[in-house]
Amino acid sequence: MSIRFALASLVFMMVNAVVFGVGLVSVLTLPSLARHAFDLIPAMVIASFLISAPLSWMIAPRLRASYWRQQRVAAGN
Repeated sequence: MSIRFALASLVFMMVNAVVFGVGLVSVLTLPSLARHAFDLIPAMVIASFLISAPLSWMIAPRLRASYWRQQRVAAGN
């Protein structure tokens, strides 16, 4: 198991909670969507899992110290 995968799996549940929360609030606050909340909330659960996986995969390298060292060297600081 790579370090990136381990970090992504740790970050996945936090990202999933944020994505689901944003989706749920948007479904429940918009009156046109709130009428169909019974159908949209299960779809939101599935969509949040599908969206969270690539997001956590992109966030994982930024949690490593080597990423920030490379950024400092590239910036010349």
